[in-house]
Amino acid sequence: MSVFDGKRILVVEDEPLVAMVLEDALEDLGCVVVGPAFNLREAEVLVREAPVDGAILDVNLGDCTSDPIAARLQAQCVPFVVASGYDDPDPLPGACATLRKPYRPADVKTALAELFPNCGPSSLDSAPKDPRPSASER
Repeated sequence: MSVFDGKRILVVEDEPLVAMVLEDALEDLGCVVVGPAFNLREAEVLVREAPVDGAILDVNLGDCTSDPIAARLQAQCVPFVVASGYDDPDPLPGACATLRKPYRPADVKTALAELFPNCGPSSLDSAPKDPRPSASER
């Protein structure tokens, strides 16, 4: 059992194989993956229609960025992490952390700890319940 069990995480990643690696890491941590969304249009639909507890957003989605998704998540008070393969990614306003590509399971776990501070690294084995309502409670 993981402290992240049942957390609904939106994945926005334009590379299908990279998205699969991230999905596997999230599922291994007990998360429920929402998506993945491979482009801005798919991401906008999921943000509008699917309840989520957090998100991992690739900065660049082909010929656009995930800025509009970040803004919508901020408006909904949903924490998110920026994912990038660049050494110095353009930060998205409101991001809790940056997750570097290629994804490593330990880095994904650390990013989730940034999203959900009550489940931080010092308390990953015996964390209290996150006081924010989960997606299913909203």
